[in-house]
Amino acid sequence: MKRSVSLLLVVLLAFASAAVAQNRKSPHTTVESPDKSIKVVYGQPSKKGRVTFGPEGSTSMEKFGKPWRTGADEATEVTFKNDVMFGGKMVKAGTYTLVTFPDPKEWGVVLNSQLGQWGAYDYDKFKEKNVVEVKVPVSANKTPIETLTITPSNKSIAIAWDNMTVSVPVMAHGASN
Repeated sequence: MKRSVSLLLVVLLAFASAAVAQNRKSPHTTVESPDKSIKVVYGQPSKKGRVTFGPEGSTSMEKFGKPWRTGADEATEVTFKNDVMFGGKMVKAGTYTLVTFPDPKEWGVVLNSQLGQWGAYDYDKFKEKNVVEVKVPVSANKTPIETLTITPSNKSIAIAWDNMTVSVPVMAHGASN
């Protein structure tokens, strides 16, 4: 009996995983910093000739000042193996949902403790679980980047797409420059 229940659970989990994968429209990737202290899991949307960022009322995919899951499908997750200073603010080791607020000059970057979110549709519902909120300046890309690219280094997390790149400094807690 236990074997039958276990087999049934495995089959149900396989079907559930397949259903989630079928709803995905973009490739998904996991990237780590060179020292493996930071891991980011995210969906990679592409421009495909579309306008990526713009003001409310525009035809852009993401609106300035509105919460964005910083990827496609499930909200992007960032894992820190150790306590860090994220944009100058203390963050405990763990896994967090990454939400950004794009803007032409400065992005808001938020780490939220509510995992398992689909997109940023329930951001207001889980806003009280924000762990840290920082602002980072935008750098213009010389050539547009077709596919969203998130790159964790040992000292930062860079987010680049279309004509914008932002980088959040990440420093091991207690480390100095």
